[in-house]
Amino acid sequence: MKTLDDLLAEGVSGRTVLVRSDLNVPLDGSRITDDGRIRASVPTLRTLREAGARVVVSAHLGRPKGGPDAKYGLAPVAGRLGELLGAEVTLADHGEEAQAAVGALADGGVVLLENIRFDPRETSKDEDERAALAHELAALTGADGAFVSDGFGVVHRKQASVYDVALDLPAYAGGLVLAEVEVLRRLTETPERPYTVVLGGSKVSDKLAVIESLLPKVDALLVGGGMCFTFLAAQGYGVGDSLLERDQIDTCRSLLETGKIVLPSDVVVADDFSAEANTRTVGADAIPDGWKGLDIGPESVAAFADVLGRAATVFWNGPMGVFELAPFADGTRGVAQAIIDSAAFSVVGGGDSAAAVRALGLAEDGFSHISTGGGASLEYLEGKSLPGLAVLEKS
Repeated sequence: MKTLDDLLAEGVSGRTVLVRSDLNVPLDGSRITDDGRIRASVPTLRTLREAGARVVVSAHLGRPKGGPDAKYGLAPVAGRLGELLGAEVTLADHGEEAQAAVGALADGGVVLLENIRFDPRETSKDEDERAALAHELAALTGADGAFVSDGFGVVHRKQASVYDVALDLPAYAGGLVLAEVEVLRRLTETPERPYTVVLGGSKVSDKLAVIESLLPKVDALLVGGGMCFTFLAAQGYGVGDSLLERDQIDTCRSLLETGKIVLPSDVVVADDFSAEANTRTVGADAIPDGWKGLDIGPESVAAFADVLGRAATVFWNGPMGVFELAPFADGTRGVAQAIIDSAAFSVVGGGDSAAAVRALGLAEDGFSHISTGGGASLEYLEGKSLPGLAVLEKS
């Protein structure tokens, strides 16, 4: 695939470049609670600005239901992006307002288009509808425009601003997308061993494909989070009121036969799903009826840390417990710190894991790479073709 360096070699001064960024950050009202994705988008945008490009950024926020919705507006994002770039970022609605804003851009200027998902054509299954929106986006760039795909968190989606627009314009991989692909290629093609994967999150069913894909390739798979209780049930243990997918028990039993899966030996249980609940730490084989497991326990953290300390490569996706509530954050914190303390090449697979690193105040530079795309990372590791990457290779 052609890259940002290729585009810069061609020259971008005075040209309009459309950049698909991933600015899908969590908000509390209008306050951004984690600006990690915005910060990750800045290097490519800054590079284009400094080279004299007129930059038009397309992005989404949340899951609006096919029309404008003030709570998903990008105004807070435009403000924060401007602060990080040290330049004014104009927010423009699609249509005539966008055309006017882009037409007024000076070299090095930046326009952020309002949430692309306000237009239902963005996510349409109808190729003609998506293509029509892509044509409108491409038209904003003029006769010598270009497209830079830099939103890794959306490259697994066949959407107008990710896939179809790359068929209309000369298309290039941005620095962020290129870095993500290089890291994931290292994990899939040439991982140093021992190679350990840590998986958490709520459901086995959400991670089943990646588990089945990774098990033949890894030396150890450490399982925490809500999904561990279905595995514990597969061992014949009672799990109280913990999250349980009964239809996955037989599958988990089969996966355990590989001998590579390491489960918690103790868990933190509570009598209610709240920060004020009564809690206790019990053996994984001794969860009381009526109680629910909400974190892995200290013995499990120590056992996981021992495996991680011997690893040469680590991939982590998914928290070990409900880290947003203080009584159930120690498992995620402890495992994350063990990864930081290891000498391994370590990759945090985006999503809730990346959010946990920041929410718990852990050192981001303690990891070799923090991905911006949880779903995209997992699908890449599953071996799936990601539409937003495949179209760049075509280009």
